[in-house]
Amino acid sequence: MRDMKGRKLILLTALLAAAVSCGPNKTSAPVALTRDFPLAEVPMMITEPAERVAWLGQHFWDRFTAADSLYYCDSVTVNGVPVEKLEQQMGLYASLLQEMPLPQGQKAMEAFFGRLEAFQQAKPSGNVFSQTVAIASRYFYDPNSPLRSEDLYLPFVSRLAESALVAPELRDGYGWDARMCSLNRVGTPAADFVFVDTAGKRRSLYGIRAERILLIFGNPDCTACKDLMAQMNGAPGISARIADGSLKVVDIYIDEDIELWRSRMEAYPASWINGYDPTFTIRTDLSYNVRAVPSLYLLDAKKTVLLKDATPERVLGALL
Repeated sequence: MRDMKGRKLILLTALLAAAVSCGPNKTSAPVALTRDFPLAEVPMMITEPAERVAWLGQHFWDRFTAADSLYYCDSVTVNGVPVEKLEQQMGLYASLLQEMPLPQGQKAMEAFFGRLEAFQQAKPSGNVFSQTVAIASRYFYDPNSPLRSEDLYLPFVSRLAESALVAPELRDGYGWDARMCSLNRVGTPAADFVFVDTAGKRRSLYGIRAERILLIFGNPDCTACKDLMAQMNGAPGISARIADGSLKVVDIYIDEDIELWRSRMEAYPASWINGYDPTFTIRTDLSYNVRAVPSLYLLDAKKTVLLKDATPERVLGALL
């Protein structure tokens, strides 16, 4: 796994190094032109892939948010960069941060927000802050984003909830999102809950014993949930771990139509632990931030969160 991660770091660094950017316009007024995204240039003395990625995480947005110039801005152009190109860079940035240790990635997101805020204060006529915040929120927090990460988004949205650049009527919403992102953070104990299994027995999450626990909040009629089951069943390594007891898969139905859930029992693998939330605590008390299903959490034997609302690909990569 370390060699594979190293290759990812080298690839990401190479992708960034290969791109070419244009120079800034030194005038203070917007000009009617577009440009490529101005990439940060890693100092030549930094040669280790992990160190290069760490540097890029901190300085990725430096040239884009350089306050000595302002490029053309409109609904499809952000400081001279077409929105689609800015989105491509946001995707690369999100991928970059996921290769870092979480605290390092969170620090990079803090720096990112600081750059945006400082630029907007220096150039209040531009759209850099509002447009870039909207794109970052989609990539890091939209439940359908394959690059979503509540833990990485948390420091960013926490600043949004307090920023004077955000309209007062929007700050409460960002504050709510920050609170939801704070639930069950990676490295913290997962919230316990009681569920009823297919035999009608009341059980608890903390009563389940295994080296790894894959917690799924799903729905038997959800297409993505069915796809997940197929992926899991098609991975021999997963089946072997379930068979030897080192992995327990716990699928919890949190909606209200319990009869629908019971009628779909044949859809679930018999090797899984299936159940429903009888008191709807997970939904009403918001012990978990389930914004879409399936929502996957990977826990260790002590119920510490290893992955939070992760994609199936990331979960399978961690288990295989």
